[in-house]
Amino acid sequence: MALLLGFIGVLGFSFSLPATRLAVDELDATFVGLGRAVVAAALGGLLLVALRQPRPRRDQLGRLALVGVGVVVGFPLFTALALRELSSAHGAVIVGLLPAATAVMAVARAGERPSRGFWLASSAGLAAVLAFAATQGAGGVGLADFYVLCAVALGALGYAEGGALARELGGWQTICWALVLAMPVVAPFAVAAALTGDLSGGTDAWLGFAYVSLVSMFLGFFAWYAGLARGGVAKIGQVQLAQPVMTLGWSAALLGEEVSAATIAAALAVLASVAATQRTRVTLSPVGRFRRAPENETPGPPRSAPAAPVPPPDPAGSRSRSAPG
Repeated sequence: MALLLGFIGVLGFSFSLPATRLAVDELDATFVGLGRAVVAAALGGLLLVALRQPRPRRDQLGRLALVGVGVVVGFPLFTALALRELSSAHGAVIVGLLPAATAVMAVARAGERPSRGFWLASSAGLAAVLAFAATQGAGGVGLADFYVLCAVALGALGYAEGGALARELGGWQTICWALVLAMPVVAPFAVAAALTGDLSGGTDAWLGFAYVSLVSMFLGFFAWYAGLARGGVAKIGQVQLAQPVMTLGWSAALLGEEVSAATIAAALAVLASVAATQRTRVTLSPVGRFRRAPENETPGPPRSAPAAPVPPPDPAGSRSRSAPG
């Protein structure tokens, strides 16, 4: 079930770059990157109120802020800025680094310990992505490439932190609270971008914006965070290795970009890597910050310290106390 949820999330995310590319062609990039969060936050707030969800605890607010920095602001904004210059296919191969970055963040933030086999399979998938990028002639790293790399680092942080927090709050609750809590910071900048930027886009641009607002920023995370919480951030995060290939397929179908033989070879290699990671073991560190109890363990009262051993009676003392005075 965790793998299926992760795949559904990745399927929704796989169209994010082509949709963003359509949007930034005619709309202000900052508005696209931040405005999508405003739309999703309005929906998330209504859902939280309608279903009467309890507020997060105070100790969870900082972690929700990290989710907001990663996936509410960082990844959407930097990819929107990058795709003003890059094609969605170019961006997709760089975003292929996201699974490896998510695995690293899972170790740092979610207390997970992937096995050696996991790292070997993940490295093979990463090598396939990098080899694919080389065959596509990506060339030197420019400012737009740097934007995508920033998006990858921040997205990995948001995925790992959100996946760990979803064990406590639930998948859809995590993204909804992250969106709502980020609005005091995000909304003013989004409004400013709307007032000063060019919003005279056509139907395709607004459809792209609608997609990244409703699916990429909202509904996709329902399945994605639920999958990460159930199956582990590092392991389910490797399903993202299939995302660049899927994105290239969307780019070819909708944006007219060519799908070469190298794309097919990369698809086979990446999917083989994903299958291999699912056969490896990822455990939660007993000292991890977000360690979760086993699923078959029911919560109970805290265990009390063992009682101090009672010393054996002193035969001599007993005889002296029982002797007549």
